[in-house]
Amino acid sequence: MESDSLSSNISYLGRKLSDLNINDNSAAFSDCNSDRSGEFPTTSSQSRRLLLACASDNSEELISQLILDLQSDNIDDQKQAAMGIRLLAKNKPENRIKIARTGAIKPLVSIISSNDAQLQEYGVTAILNLSLCDENKDLIASSGAINPLVRALNLGTSTARENAACALLRLSQIEENKIMIGRSGAIPPLVNLLEIGNFRGKKDACTALYSLCSVKENKTRAVQAGIMKSLVELMADFGSNMVDKSAFVLSLLVSTPEARAALVEEGGIPVLVELVEVGTQRQKEIAACILLQLCEDSLIYRTMVAREGAIPPLVALSQTGTSRAKQKSEALIEVLRQPRSGNGAASARTSNVSV
Repeated sequence: MESDSLSSNISYLGRKLSDLNINDNSAAFSDCNSDRSGEFPTTSSQSRRLLLACASDNSEELISQLILDLQSDNIDDQKQAAMGIRLLAKNKPENRIKIARTGAIKPLVSIISSNDAQLQEYGVTAILNLSLCDENKDLIASSGAINPLVRALNLGTSTARENAACALLRLSQIEENKIMIGRSGAIPPLVNLLEIGNFRGKKDACTALYSLCSVKENKTRAVQAGIMKSLVELMADFGSNMVDKSAFVLSLLVSTPEARAALVEEGGIPVLVELVEVGTQRQKEIAACILLQLCEDSLIYRTMVAREGAIPPLVALSQTGTSRAKQKSEALIEVLRQPRSGNGAASARTSNVSV
């Protein structure tokens, strides 16, 4: 398994973003917290209060009963039990370890594979809430949750898909799970959610893809799944509130030749040059970093970037940007002003390989 070695002052999921030093303290990504789905329509507020009140005094007995009900032959009992576990895990973090240790994971994994969309959604949401506890992540993965979560990501309700993306993100925080998740087919449906999901779905998919694409083979899968089109479109839409997130994912992918080729093919150069010109300080810096990676070994890409009018905004950035932005923009200006001859064409042909 190959992971990028990234260095910066900004970290996310324990990793630092490549060659970036953003002064803005806001994070590009927000972590997936416990489920943000609406309350279940079949559960009254009175029964929810009763459930939580019981849990405060006798949670072990209640949890044991809910786990038995998960394994019932009655689908309504299963749904109520999954709802109860979801609520207990959401509202009382200390219950997450209790629930897992009492044996809830395997029956929850089983109902995630259900053909009943509502039951599947409840199971996915309960697994998401349990995955918020670091101690549960290994147990969830080893209990066979990854493939059913990918199935929910493909076929579930919109809430199930979003919560499955968050749960896979949580499991991917264990490094060895990243390849397993990628090989289980998670990347294409995450790319699809990034493309057609609502704002929450896009954000959750982007965050999960950022985590998974620290692994080289998952970068290739993402490019093959067509991620570049969505990333370029989101970066070009300043009203999407997804510019930073999509740019950070792109910054991981652009280290591979196939990603650079796809970026150019999808019209990414004009979008990146526009970010250098009119984006926020964070956006200008990351766009300059991406363009530098794109141009360093390719005469063709250098020519395209220069013709797009990149040098004037880069000169301005070299004078007014952060120290890292100044460094990257100055390096890119030097690359763009190199004589357009020699071995650059050969390098460009190499970097333009498409999978």
